[in-house]
Amino acid sequence: MNTPLVSLENASKNYKALPALSSINLQLAQGEVLGLFGHNGAGKTTMMKLILGVISADAGNVTVMGMKPDDKSAWHMRAKMGYLPENVMFYEQLTGLEVLSYFARLKGQTKLHAKKLLEQVGIAHAMGRQVKTYSKGMRQRLGLAQAFIGEPKLLLLDEPTVGLDPNATAEFYNSVDQLKTQGTSVVLCSHVLPGVEQHIDRAMIISGGKTLALGTIAELRAAANLPTQIKPQGLNVELLEHPIVKAYVNSAGHLTVPEQDKLKVLRYLLADESLSDIAVESANLEQVYQYYLAQAEHMKTENTKAGA
Repeated sequence: MNTPLVSLENASKNYKALPALSSINLQLAQGEVLGLFGHNGAGKTTMMKLILGVISADAGNVTVMGMKPDDKSAWHMRAKMGYLPENVMFYEQLTGLEVLSYFARLKGQTKLHAKKLLEQVGIAHAMGRQVKTYSKGMRQRLGLAQAFIGEPKLLLLDEPTVGLDPNATAEFYNSVDQLKTQGTSVVLCSHVLPGVEQHIDRAMIISGGKTLALGTIAELRAAANLPTQIKPQGLNVELLEHPIVKAYVNSAGHLTVPEQDKLKVLRYLLADESLSDIAVESANLEQVYQYYLAQAEHMKTENTKAGA
């Protein structure tokens, strides 16, 4: 088995008496894209800071590229990491090119490299303008360019699509896909769930500093036993009264079917020659996310009642 690029073993972090992370376990492989999801204060940024080595775990072990990221000797390892914080801030009086050239030099890269990255993120036309004239979306693109410096082996992106229009968001995910093919590992933290699902290999959902779920979307969907939506068109209405499907039909003629019954229902519907079209929609990332958060809230309420 290949050594993971990032490893967290029972990692915990407290801020005074407040637990920010509790016994987090994660193995991130080379070239893997992990979606990290949770509400504000769930512990996502703290987890990223542990991986970056900005803070140290109070318990457990954290290793990145085989080293402890908070060790002084790990400086050369950190040069192979890219990070985009949630709130991007730059020197307002410098131009975009001056800002990016400065960060590029810190990683041993050239001004030419900085120019190419500005072209990649779509703001080469504004490289000579002061950052104070940039819109929020342009600043976010500059932040992405900064994170991409040096073709990092590990990218940590905290809310990377905030302020980006749909075209810029699509371009960003294309960049992520390209980096993945080059072997870059990515931890992607986002509140904007639509569009994320097809670009991640696994999802990690945390709440209150604890892991609620970790796995592929298909694995999490199966574990949650979330139903599939089936929307037939042109179907003989009388067929919807059959015992195989009657219990699942709503007033619009659509079916909400448990995952284990999906194939049985589809076979039945597809046998009807009057069927003109059919749409099958499994639970999406947003629905999976909401399910696990609701489960955690339910458990919290039950524990509170038991302790009362």
